[in-house]
Amino acid sequence: MGSKWKKAKVALGLNLCMFVPRTLDDDFPPSTLVSERLSDAALLSPANWEKGSSRPTTPVSSFHGLRLSKSSSKSSKQTCAICLAKMKQGSGQAIFTAECSHSFHFHCIASNVKHGNQVCPVCRAKWKEIPLSGSSLDPIQGTVTPSPINWPQNDALMAVVHRLPLPHPRRDLNRRHIVPLYQASEPGIFDDDETLNHEHAISKRSTCSKSTEDINAVRAMEIKMYPEVSSARRSNTYSSFTVLVHLKATAAVAAAAKKQNLSRNQASLTPISQTPRAPVDLVTVLDISGSMAGTKLALLKRAMGFVIQNLGSNDRLSVIAFSSTARRLFPLCRMTDSGRQLALQAVNSLVASGGTNIAEGLRKGAKIMEDRKEKNPVANIILLSDGQDNYTVGGSGTDQPQPNYHLLLPTSVSGRDNSGFQIPVHAFGFGADHDASSMHSISEISGGTFSFIETEAVLQDAFAQCIGGLLSVVIQELQVAIECVHQDLSLVSLKAGSYPSRLMADGRKGFIDVGDLYADEERDFLVSVNVPATSSNETSLIKVKCVYKDPLTQETASLESDVVKIQRPEIAVEVVMSLEVDRQYNRLQAAEAMAQARTAAENGDLTGAVLILENCRKMLSETVSAKSHDRLCVALDAELKEMQERMASRHVYEASGRAYILSGLSSHSWQRATARGDSTDSSSLVQAYQTPSMAEMLTRSQAMLLGSPSGQRLLQPLLSYRSQPSPR
Repeated sequence: MGSKWKKAKVALGLNLCMFVPRTLDDDFPPSTLVSERLSDAALLSPANWEKGSSRPTTPVSSFHGLRLSKSSSKSSKQTCAICLAKMKQGSGQAIFTAECSHSFHFHCIASNVKHGNQVCPVCRAKWKEIPLSGSSLDPIQGTVTPSPINWPQNDALMAVVHRLPLPHPRRDLNRRHIVPLYQASEPGIFDDDETLNHEHAISKRSTCSKSTEDINAVRAMEIKMYPEVSSARRSNTYSSFTVLVHLKATAAVAAAAKKQNLSRNQASLTPISQTPRAPVDLVTVLDISGSMAGTKLALLKRAMGFVIQNLGSNDRLSVIAFSSTARRLFPLCRMTDSGRQLALQAVNSLVASGGTNIAEGLRKGAKIMEDRKEKNPVANIILLSDGQDNYTVGGSGTDQPQPNYHLLLPTSVSGRDNSGFQIPVHAFGFGADHDASSMHSISEISGGTFSFIETEAVLQDAFAQCIGGLLSVVIQELQVAIECVHQDLSLVSLKAGSYPSRLMADGRKGFIDVGDLYADEERDFLVSVNVPATSSNETSLIKVKCVYKDPLTQETASLESDVVKIQRPEIAVEVVMSLEVDRQYNRLQAAEAMAQARTAAENGDLTGAVLILENCRKMLSETVSAKSHDRLCVALDAELKEMQERMASRHVYEASGRAYILSGLSSHSWQRATARGDSTDSSSLVQAYQTPSMAEMLTRSQAMLLGSPSGQRLLQPLLSYRSQPSPR
């Protein structure tokens, strides 16, 4: 089950490769590649970036098993193992020397200690004497180092660092300078978010708002409609005639073509990252419980480093870390160069310990979004956990037949308080021990997606695919109105998955609330109408109107479709089912089979669950789409087969089957890409709903090991293994 490349990536992840960000243009000989082993704290240090590079893009592997040379050992005494900058007495920076004889810049090690790390980042020895905060100690007077951005000096991220009069370098080389570190409590209201770049916003609006005609040209949607058949005998009545409503956000291609005056074919080759986009407010809620220790936490830090380096200077990020309790590492901060450095330092300081209190982590994440003074147009929360909540749902006194997962999500974020405020939570279940049911429920309630990170090594790819979408939102608050045209028609049903939909009492009109769309993202809805007999040659069925907000200009736009019609011949003629309609029928049938199989499996009937999936596969094989070798139909069959294999036994189902199915249901119900199994691998068939911007971000992630000649030399054996044909 899975390709050799997938298995090799698993092996690579378990080999505990550590990665140091560096630029794509930089390269160096293999001899210097692994000259020095880096500590966990230095894993993503911005001080390790090339001078002149605004952000890291390519990591270089540093393997644990290599011995250090004498020169590197000597240099380590003169280099701070956290920021990798040189340490020199008399340079104006306090130096802390631990009892294990390793030295660090005081402000670097103080940040580590403040976040709970009381072991040496170099030798992992547990310290007895650490630079603790203490209310009884008076700070040594000196000059305070200015904050890189205008944050309060008592923020949890920033240590107050003093420039101290250092001792004589010869008389007192080993003297320790311990400056008390004040860890202020979190503010009651999280309204300390960094100010938005208003000049950038005004510039974008002026560029995009030259005229209403310009807005419609640049921020266009595409509406197409397909009746299930093109003609129907006029004397017949149809109680459930299906029309497919197909929507596509074409903004990215249109904007690129307009901006560069390119043809449509040329525009399709333009990278999504070069097109204007709406800035994002992103809060990541990260599990750092004891089960995250070791490889998981290291890979989480690497994945967060990738997120940080790919956010723009107008995007804002805040990080919540939770275990038994939750804390905000820093407020919403713009990802400028200084913002990235501070974010990386905070993430690097994380230490795994304690239990799993998902509800508290989400509460603080939601509070950041609620209390912020200013708002970027796009806002999302990313939640990652590898365990089960043992405080709110699974804790003492909460025993109940069916856990109430609604308790994990604040009402303000879920929209259950009728305030109209809702922030999607994109949940990532990490490993075999996470609670897939709770993570899926959290995402479903909030309007987000659920991804299953089965293999630790693909965590970064999963994050990359997600932010590839979040950084390409081009349509917001989309509402689709469907209206009957013929006076005797009425709507029967709207098949919209997880999107809220409603029919008016008279059956003449219906609405679907879609919300945000990413660039080039598509949505398909099946509308059923009753078609009466008629004496005319054709029947007008329905028309569609889309109303949405442009996230860049914040202006409302609308788009109306043509009326969809069918021919009504007097004598029946042979007609063929529309391939487009049949394809969506198959998708809905497969999703329904997945849901039914999951119910059977939860009730202990794995044999029945496998049979449900098998019957669905047989049904799909007889459809028009299957006979036309439709790619979606092939992918659905591969996905159903994978689910069957993951129901081979109760143990397999509990370990991966449940999470895999729930992630698939999340993907199909929202028609949005999620990560599960090998879905982020370019060779995988299960890549439904992946947009060009997601694929571009995935390429960046997967190129990090292969982006330089050095990385290619290191991975040559793995690449050779991948190129071998798989046995059938």
